[in-house]
Amino acid sequence: MRHFLDIADYSTAELEHLIRLAIQLKQEWQSGGNRPALGGKVLGMIFEKPSLRTRVSFDVGMLHLGGHALYLSPAEIGLGKRESTADIARVLSGYVQGIMARVFSHKHILDLAKWSSVPVINGLSDASHPCQAMADMLTLHEHFGHLRGLRIAYVGDTNNVVLSLAQAAARFGCTMSVASPAGYQFSEDAHESLYAMGLDLSVTENAVAAVQDADVIYTDTWTSMGQEAEAEERRKVFPPYQVNDALLAKANRHAVVLHCLPAHRGEEITDAVADGEQSLLFQQAANRLHAQKAILVHLMSENQLHF
Repeated sequence: MRHFLDIADYSTAELEHLIRLAIQLKQEWQSGGNRPALGGKVLGMIFEKPSLRTRVSFDVGMLHLGGHALYLSPAEIGLGKRESTADIARVLSGYVQGIMARVFSHKHILDLAKWSSVPVINGLSDASHPCQAMADMLTLHEHFGHLRGLRIAYVGDTNNVVLSLAQAAARFGCTMSVASPAGYQFSEDAHESLYAMGLDLSVTENAVAAVQDADVIYTDTWTSMGQEAEAEERRKVFPPYQVNDALLAKANRHAVVLHCLPAHRGEEITDAVADGEQSLLFQQAANRLHAQKAILVHLMSENQLHF
């Protein structure tokens, strides 16, 4: 049984299959609706963190595919507190055909997968955000017509989002440059894992250097959930990494801008860029639905769809 926990767990061929499936499911939906590939199936959705895109996209995705999504709030499930994660996984496995979890600790994702007898999907953890990375790659594939050879520049804090993005860049043959201030760059372990995946990666403290010749500029909030105590200090450190018109002008003329949202406008990105002609922010957000449909069908359907 397969889970979807990290991009690195999947081969290039498998991820390319998921992108093709996402494109096909999106086209089918736009042409009148999806076939009920998950008819009668239920996805249990565990949330430790607030959510807009993750909750709505999985809920609507299951609805489009003929299934149902069951929202489980932090008050209902206290992972490892009210009940052990192992017990939660085994109990839910008797009720639902898939589990999606959006959690603080990646260990909860690993424990759910260890004890679950149904597929587990990482909807976000402190270590990775693989569903977001698949939506990112789907968006870039739609825009450019290909992924191999694209030059992606990430500017800002090296968090869970950029790690999954970098893993996807490695699998799909993109090159990547990352600009972050000292003390906020990839860990040594993350560096080693990305190089082991064959990623053409450069790391710098200079945002302008990172975006030179870039096809894509990606950014994210300077302060992620769980880091609120660091917010004031981060606002002092990160202003040179704001994605604004001046920085965008240093990239290729055809460069596009991505942000996984929610955006703190006026901090990591300006209104002019977020709402500008080169922004793909809202196509990217919409593609969470279609990328995740592919993951759901891949994991939860007994019969692969044929188009």
